[in-house]
Amino acid sequence: MGHWIIAPVVVPAIMGALIVLLMRHDLLLQRIFSLATTLALMAIAAALLIAASHEGPEMYRLGNWPAPFGIVLMLDRLSAMMVALTAVLAIAVQLYAIGTGWDARGRHFHALFQFQLMGICGAFLTGDAFNLFVFFEVLLIASYGLMIHGGGKNRLRAGVQYIAFNLVGSSLFLFALATVYSVTGTLNMADLAVKVPLLPEGDAGLFRVAAVMLMLVFAIKGALVPLQFWLPGTYANAPGVVAALFAVMTKIGAYAMIRFGVMIIPPDSPAMGSLIADLLRPSAIATLIIGAIGVLGASTLSRMAAFAAIASMGTLFLAISAFTPAATAAGLYYLVHSTFAGAALFLITDLVISRRAHDRLDHALPPIAQSGLISSLFMLSAIATAGMPPLSGFIGKLLVMDALRAQAALIWPIILGTSLVMIIGMARAGSTVFWKAHASAPNEAPTHRPEGLAFVAVFGLLGALIVWTVMAGPITQWLEATAMALHDPSSYIAANALPPLLQEVK
Repeated sequence: MGHWIIAPVVVPAIMGALIVLLMRHDLLLQRIFSLATTLALMAIAAALLIAASHEGPEMYRLGNWPAPFGIVLMLDRLSAMMVALTAVLAIAVQLYAIGTGWDARGRHFHALFQFQLMGICGAFLTGDAFNLFVFFEVLLIASYGLMIHGGGKNRLRAGVQYIAFNLVGSSLFLFALATVYSVTGTLNMADLAVKVPLLPEGDAGLFRVAAVMLMLVFAIKGALVPLQFWLPGTYANAPGVVAALFAVMTKIGAYAMIRFGVMIIPPDSPAMGSLIADLLRPSAIATLIIGAIGVLGASTLSRMAAFAAIASMGTLFLAISAFTPAATAAGLYYLVHSTFAGAALFLITDLVISRRAHDRLDHALPPIAQSGLISSLFMLSAIATAGMPPLSGFIGKLLVMDALRAQAALIWPIILGTSLVMIIGMARAGSTVFWKAHASAPNEAPTHRPEGLAFVAVFGLLGALIVWTVMAGPITQWLEATAMALHDPSSYIAANALPPLLQEVK
């Protein structure tokens, strides 16, 4: 694909700068050019996905410096899939922001949005661990601005908490990278995959410390227990469109965990053994249970959606913790599903909040405009999020359970039990917001201004879930091939064109 590999990073970066410099006083121009850029990103992502599926991993040298001495971008099936997922989600979120006028409630929404896309796509495409840190910081800086978009005391307080947690994660990331570099002399991921198995015992011990620190960083990004405290308040207080976009941000932690845990420190690695899997599995179980209990006991609709996001990360990390091709494929299927389902739930929650002063669930309120339509959308998103049939959440959980059947006595009751708890919690919320509202004030007929693009966005996300369900067969076959390529990184390493001495292990 040549220079197209860097396009998902460069195109949003250029447009973000142009919006700030030339269009900051014209919202209409911002909307036109920002939406056009996101559509172009989706087209580029589709082309990269096709190329990665047929041609295998491909490297792009920044500054034309060869790996491992220069920083490289790497296109493979996983990174292409994540960039495509980001582009599709971004289109839906942007349509919703324009349709509801959310982009007009604060300054520089579209510029921050493009910089956010730049950071997310860069994190998925980079083949260098330090560059992963750089893109983390880019997307986090943009997300700080988006988080407090529109103002408000509660939003500002949640933003400060969000910043504090991520600054801790960033500092820990730097310490971990410095330790890894001191031991191995490289931060190129392919080079690390070659050098880590060769480490002498003394250096391997220090590398284990650095690897655990890296896993803690990725656990913070992925909201794993006990590092999940930042997520409920952040997502519940963020604007609905921003929370929907953040649905893919937690997946960056999962993506990094897969990339490092499968390629650099797999369970059969002499330097690590099964340490990461042994730490990750109980944490994922706790995350799933706490998320489900949070859904059941949430006091507001937005907090319920936030805890549902935590539960979905628990299921995803449970699949990742097995570090087998089958579990990785199941996790990737569930990753895409949970991103679309979580984003749809946040947007539907915002539709409810925009028609009321608040979204509390402790008492019934008068009915809202378009209650029948929104309640139907809420029911579909609740079924998908909880993992009930017939939507893709059910298929995803079945795949995860099948991949973990060796631990069925422990894992299956937890997955099934938390799914039941989540559907009860969402049924309670839906009945309070929609059914009890009509029962309490049957003659009230509120009105609300049309939001055509907003409903297009929600229908688009739910439509994506339906496609993910109907096409589950060929999709899982593609994901199984992707997982096999991840667990056998020889082609990824070869694409880096490392000097011969650096490839002697693989």
